[in-house]
Amino acid sequence: MVALIQSCTGSENQPSASSAPESSTCHMVRHALGETCVPNQPQRVITLSVPSLGDAIALGGKPIATVVYFDEPPPYLAEHLNSIQILGKEEQPNLEKIVALKPDLIIGIKYATEAIYSQLAQIAPTVADDWEGYPSWRQHVDFVANVLGKTDAAQQVWNRYNQRIQSLKTALEDSQKNPEVSFVHTCCGTIDLDLKNSFNGSILADANLRRPPAQAVPVAGGIVKLSEERLMDIDGDVLFVATDGSEAAQTITELKQNPLWQQLRAVQNDRVYSVNYPTWRGGNPLAADAVIDDLFKYLVEDNQPA
Repeated sequence: MVALIQSCTGSENQPSASSAPESSTCHMVRHALGETCVPNQPQRVITLSVPSLGDAIALGGKPIATVVYFDEPPPYLAEHLNSIQILGKEEQPNLEKIVALKPDLIIGIKYATEAIYSQLAQIAPTVADDWEGYPSWRQHVDFVANVLGKTDAAQQVWNRYNQRIQSLKTALEDSQKNPEVSFVHTCCGTIDLDLKNSFNGSILADANLRRPPAQAVPVAGGIVKLSEERLMDIDGDVLFVATDGSEAAQTITELKQNPLWQQLRAVQNDRVYSVNYPTWRGGNPLAADAVIDDLFKYLVEDNQPA
């Protein structure tokens, strides 16, 4: 692979892409893995995380390629991915494809790119954000905006987000309901609780939606594992369940056989809703917009006063 990179980049001893070219054509960005001079107007951007992809698109960019962590694109991304090449999964991007695409900028996150950073930096200027789990999603939007030179666009993104949150809060107030909202993700025999500072948890908090006591706290990363013995920790007026694949569906089937499941208020009141896992864990403004759509659908449109 090193030989392939050297042959395609044209020099066996080429300086790292983190070295600064002409300052008039680039700007310096400090990031988790160093300092890089990135093009002022990049034309061939590759993103190496789904949050980076969503951020770039929301900011008006058009990445040429990306990685994914799902087998089937979530609805909020499907139309965009039609014209974007897939480089594999986040944990193992295809370096040969990256070389062949001749990017002029690569954007990633530290945990996914650190091991291959030196190789990526030989291909194109590469930056990596110090992503610390889904609580970092807002900061990552601003990081990508700074990299792409789109800070004005970022302000527009946040203005839209805040306007939609305010509209949701107003609609909830008008409905004269204030439900306690629970969210769980099931996969492969496990149950995850997304807490107050998770991606979707922060959106629920912005909308002033109440959470069950076990979910109304922040933790590092925003997510904790839950045993079936603690199933009552997911109790709430409304329960959103995000599943991922056939094994997740099997987990739900098993949960429904648990006597504690039948004691949940949301189950008893028929307020359990299935939502898209990659959307509710999307970690970017496009996904946030789709989560807000779900909240309108299930909490406002399905929750009109009698």
